[in-house]
Amino acid sequence: MIEISGDWLEGGGQIVRTTLALSALIGKEVTITKIRDKRPNPGLQAQHVVAAKAVAAICNGEVVGLVLGSRQLTFTPRGHVAGRFSFDVGTAGSIPLILQALMPAAAYAPGLVALELTGGTDVRWSPSIDYLRLIQLPLLQQMGYSASIEIHNRGHYPKGGGRVSVKINPPRKLTAVSWLERGELTGIEGISHCVKLPSHVAQRQASAAVQRLKVAGYDAVNIATETYPPVQDLHLGPGSGVTLVAKFTNETVIGADSLGERGKPAEAVGEEAASKLLEELRTKAPLDRHMGDIIVPYMVVADGRSEVQVSEITPHTLTNLKVSETLTGVKFEVEGELHQSGKIAVDGLGLKT
Repeated sequence: MIEISGDWLEGGGQIVRTTLALSALIGKEVTITKIRDKRPNPGLQAQHVVAAKAVAAICNGEVVGLVLGSRQLTFTPRGHVAGRFSFDVGTAGSIPLILQALMPAAAYAPGLVALELTGGTDVRWSPSIDYLRLIQLPLLQQMGYSASIEIHNRGHYPKGGGRVSVKINPPRKLTAVSWLERGELTGIEGISHCVKLPSHVAQRQASAAVQRLKVAGYDAVNIATETYPPVQDLHLGPGSGVTLVAKFTNETVIGADSLGERGKPAEAVGEEAASKLLEELRTKAPLDRHMGDIIVPYMVVADGRSEVQVSEITPHTLTNLKVSETLTGVKFEVEGELHQSGKIAVDGLGLKT
C-alpha cells in the first residue's frame, strides 16, 4: 500500500487524477488522504468521483471512500480491460480533466477502449475539449498513443450536458520523446465556438484573436467558427470559447484557450486567447504550460529517456512530478525555477503489456 497526501504542493484534484492513472498502470494499491485540503470546498467533487469510477472500470478496480466530499479514498487496481464505457458527471464537471486520469490508464488495455462522457467540455480551471483534440492528441501520437475525440454537444457552466465520444487504441508501449526545440512556426489555427448565442459571437471572438495576433506580427492565422442556433435543444445552456494552436516544423504544437462568460465581450474572449498564445510563443519552448504537467504520467511509463522543455514549470507540474516519483520510484531531473521555462527529463519505466 502506497500513501499519497492530497495536500502536497498545489494540493488540488490533479493529485487524485495522476495517482489514479499511475496506480492503474503499475498495478499498485494506493490510499489518498487529505484530498483537496487546500481548496475552499475540500474533498472529492463530482468530476473526481466520476474519474475514479471510470479508471476503476477500465482496470477491474475497487474504490473505497468514493463519495462526494470524501477526503480519503483507497484504490485497488486488478488488471486492464477493454470495451465500451459510459460516464455522466451530472454537472458541468470537466470532461477534459476526467480524461487526464482515464487516458494514461487506458494505454495498456488489451483492446479498444470506447468512452461516452457527459459533463462540461469547456469550463473554467480546465483545458478545453478542443485543447485535447488539437494539442494533446497530436503530441501523444508521437509517443505511439492513438486516440480520437468526437464532440456531440458542448457543455458549459453551470448545467454541463456536453457529450463526447473517445476511442483509444492502446499502444501497449509508449516511446520516449525529446522535445527540446520547436522548429519554425508554420501557422496558427483555432476554433471559436458559441452555443445558444447569435453566430456573430463566434465570429467576433475569432476576429479579435486574429487582429491581436496580426498586431504582434503573426499573419498566417486561420480560426474556424462553430455555431449552434439558439433554438437547438441538444445543449443545456449558452456558452462560448476560443482555442488556438500554433504548429511548428518539427510537429510540436502549443496552445491556449479562453472562455466566454456573462458580461464578458466576445472581443475580450478572442483577445485573451491570443494574448495567452503570444505569451507561450515568447518562451520558445516546444510544450506549453498545460502540456508540461499533462505529459508527466506518459513520460513515466515510456520506454527510454524523455526530455522536454516546457514554457513554464507550474505548481501542477511539480505536483505531478512528486506524485509520480512516490508511486513509481522514477527520478525526474528538473532544470529551471517555478513559474519559469524549464527542462524536465526522466528515464521511463518502459512499461509493456
